[in-house]
Amino acid sequence: MGALRDVAGVAQEGEIGLITEMLHHTDDSPAVLFDDIPSLQKGARILVNANGNRERLALTLGLSVDIDRSSLMERFLEMTETDRSIKPQVAGDGPVLENSMYGDDIDISRFPAPHWHPGDGGPYIGTGVAVVMKDPDSGWINVGTYRAMVQDERSVGVFIIPGKHGALIRDTYFKRREPCPIAVICGMDPLMFVTSTLEAPYGFSEYDWVGGIRGEPYPVVSAPVTGLPIPATAELVLEGYLTHDRRAPEGPFGEWTGYYVNERADQPVLDIQGVHYRTDPIVLGVPPNRPPCEPHRFREYLRSALLLRGLRGAGVPGVVDANCFALGGNRLFNVVSIQQKYAGHARQALHVAAMCQAGAYMGRIVVVVDDDIDVTDLDDVMWAILTRADPERSMDIVRRAYGGGMDSAMHPDDRVFNSRLLIDACRPWEWRDRFPPTSGSDANTKRETRRKWGWILEAQTPSA
Repeated sequence: MGALRDVAGVAQEGEIGLITEMLHHTDDSPAVLFDDIPSLQKGARILVNANGNRERLALTLGLSVDIDRSSLMERFLEMTETDRSIKPQVAGDGPVLENSMYGDDIDISRFPAPHWHPGDGGPYIGTGVAVVMKDPDSGWINVGTYRAMVQDERSVGVFIIPGKHGALIRDTYFKRREPCPIAVICGMDPLMFVTSTLEAPYGFSEYDWVGGIRGEPYPVVSAPVTGLPIPATAELVLEGYLTHDRRAPEGPFGEWTGYYVNERADQPVLDIQGVHYRTDPIVLGVPPNRPPCEPHRFREYLRSALLLRGLRGAGVPGVVDANCFALGGNRLFNVVSIQQKYAGHARQALHVAAMCQAGAYMGRIVVVVDDDIDVTDLDDVMWAILTRADPERSMDIVRRAYGGGMDSAMHPDDRVFNSRLLIDACRPWEWRDRFPPTSGSDANTKRETRRKWGWILEAQTPSA
């Protein structure tokens, strides 16, 4: 696609992180493969900004690279319906097992692990990671994204937000004083990573989702130490066990809110017992940055699609579109458009959007608008809020909602809960027929105008 830059000789300490931040904060910036990194063996590489725009996300999902937003979201929802899921296929071997290290031979310092932000508490080998864990009772395989900080050559600290599926599985082992098997995939097919960042239903494996998207079983191999299924084509995998009695300081880490929210604190440590990697492996780097950054850019489409699914699945009629703004980290500012059908319809959509699975965690502001508003246009959304919402009539506050430790607006001792603002920016149902008519074109007409006449906006080459 012409969207990759191969850059050699960039230092891990600071420079890779600074360049990545620059890429994240520049629209349509390229993906970058860092090679020949000083202090590392030749062939140890790291890829950043892989899914930094819609075209590359479409490629990852196996869709046409010129697909529009709406079609991408609808195709993603179709491909991830649970009845389309396909179980992974266990292979006897795969490229991930080309090289292995065990025991005293383990040395993860030979692989890229940058300090991504100036104030990070250590180097992070795990940002664009998929962490494989297995429920000890049901055998459910969960694949989630949880950061991993290098402690030494044979261990990493693994930070998992309380309440996440990985934490629930880990804590089940810990309560029984049993070691928790875990495999940290540090480089992989970008589709596997993208899927691991989304909230699959409890008890549903992300491997099944990936199979459904691909239309064929995803190939996995059994990790030699833990027996966990790991992608056969993974670039680099660290496997071993977490135990209830081994912890070490982890963090701080610059998070997706754009702040160092959590102080340095003890977290469970992965005692690495096996390292498996392809020759010349490519680690995937997806550090969070102040919004918008790479994960916000691609998740804006996918989380918005999941919010649509949540609303429709709850039986809310007339839902037209939804957008989880990258500006809010795809969590803090969500907008839904509807065709109003009855009194109370807007409030119903508001409260479901705020509390369904895709919208519940760490929400801040939820807005519902009429279907003439483009939910992807911040100016359009704010215009609706300012001209159709009255503070006394149109705004609700939900208290003691599902908060999280990353919430910079909440007191450090009180982040379990948060509150959120719900704004009904629709025309008031009771007198909608008397509401002043708009003077501009509707959203579809605007899009058609841009399609037909957008060339006028393109820069012109000055004549000689």
